[in-house]
Amino acid sequence: MPVMRDIPLSLTSGEVLRREGLRGCSKVRPKIKILIHELLASVSKAHLLEPAIAYEIFTITKISRRQLSLEGKLVIRDSLLPSLLAQAKELAVAVCTIGPKLEQQITSYTSRGEPLRAMLLDGIGSAAVDSLMEETCKLIASQALSQGYEASSPISPGMPGLPITEQWQLLKLVPAQEIGVSVTSGGMITPRKSVSLVMGIGPQMAKWTRAEVCARCHLKKTCPYRITA
Repeated sequence: MPVMRDIPLSLTSGEVLRREGLRGCSKVRPKIKILIHELLASVSKAHLLEPAIAYEIFTITKISRRQLSLEGKLVIRDSLLPSLLAQAKELAVAVCTIGPKLEQQITSYTSRGEPLRAMLLDGIGSAAVDSLMEETCKLIASQALSQGYEASSPISPGMPGLPITEQWQLLKLVPAQEIGVSVTSGGMITPRKSVSLVMGIGPQMAKWTRAEVCARCHLKKTCPYRITA
């Protein structure tokens, strides 16, 4: 069960602004842009990001109409996931986190009466998780390619194809505790800036853009973070 740490992440002010729901950078006050750059520098200097990935790749033993059966009698249930990954031979399961330090700093800013810094730092954290997720997908795609296969686009709990209730199951399939990730009794992943995902591995795997995922989401008309292109 591989665990990877110290993954380099690429963060831009544009991604941070998108994660803040601020679409047009030209409309953002210069003060905000300066503060974002300042916070990005402080995040790097204080080592607030501790990116880590725990993942495992399982052989798929059977794909039925409503579930994927994996080696070791493991099962992931959903009516849509089997159709999305119908050609998959293997299933990659991964959990990613940037660790708890950045979240602790957000709490500190809030308690000190600095809500703007807390809000912008939260956006930096979300952008960092997005970047870490992309690095995870590249890692799994590279392993698929080494076998002569392709990797599908990622699917996370809560997206069409994977119910949020499967979050517990996914964290059991990888050494999530080794990177400090767990799930609360209410189904929330912790640390908060963490994400789990699955990817199919096989010939001619289905792929979709982030914009296409947003287009299928029931919040597509109201979500300030959506991607349209």
